[in-house]
Amino acid sequence: MRKKHLIRRTLMTAVAVFFAVLFLMPTVLTIANSFMSQAEITANYGVIFGSASEGAYMSERVNLKLIPDMVTFQQYNTALIQSPDYLLRFWRSIRLVAPIVVVQVLVASLAAYSFTRFRGRWKEILFFSYIILMLMPYQVTLVPNFLIARTFNLIDRDWSILLPGFVAPFSVFLLTKFMRRIPISYIEAAKLDGAGEFQIYRRIALPLCRSALYSVVILVFIDYWNMVELPLIMLSDPDTHPLSVFLSRINREEIGVAFALATLYMIPTLLMFLHGEEYLIEGITYSGGIKG
Repeated sequence: MRKKHLIRRTLMTAVAVFFAVLFLMPTVLTIANSFMSQAEITANYGVIFGSASEGAYMSERVNLKLIPDMVTFQQYNTALIQSPDYLLRFWRSIRLVAPIVVVQVLVASLAAYSFTRFRGRWKEILFFSYIILMLMPYQVTLVPNFLIARTFNLIDRDWSILLPGFVAPFSVFLLTKFMRRIPISYIEAAKLDGAGEFQIYRRIALPLCRSALYSVVILVFIDYWNMVELPLIMLSDPDTHPLSVFLSRINREEIGVAFALATLYMIPTLLMFLHGEEYLIEGITYSGGIKG
């Protein structure tokens, strides 16, 4: 029995390691390729990026390499110093994502507190509507968002992206389910001490939902940091697109720069995930509970 358990555990570990390596391989290749010279990238991946113009590259096969023949920082020098347009795109992404994260968390926490504290038939219907919107594919809501933005003359303006981001339903759903786990005795004790609703929200609900708030911040940031469809539809001027859209338009003569920019673009997401990994897992699985 013990031997079977050991074999099963070994097999499960091997499968987990295999899939971990499989999922991490694109990230590892991106980072490794960002330190390659343009000539080496051309030789290794010419068959992929040169298909549109036959004979433009040396290689006839794909050669995946984890270690560059010669480490160079030329791609980063181009992305960070020689071509300020790339940094402007990076700053453009920050300008769009940061307000969405801050306002969406604020709006979602207030809405979640309202759904938690004030029950009623119409509130439950409204909350059910939030769930329906959350389950709908994102592409389905693009057309209504575009029509509304065009009606209010918001096309080609940042508000066409910011306003839908401020009121996304997923964060409201997640925070509501978490806040409803707060013991009612905490709230009743605060009311006996003379606390108002806003004080209960600020001093009890928010601190006890810290892990859920971290989860919302990380998930919302990752979602909008990588957005592509909404800027493509709402912003017709390519100069106003964030870096997530701009990366797809880099030509094949700049693939090395694209690898460097992709590596830089992953850093904020990785830092946020590593910093709040514990809170993210707790907020999603509700395993942490309410500590008193």
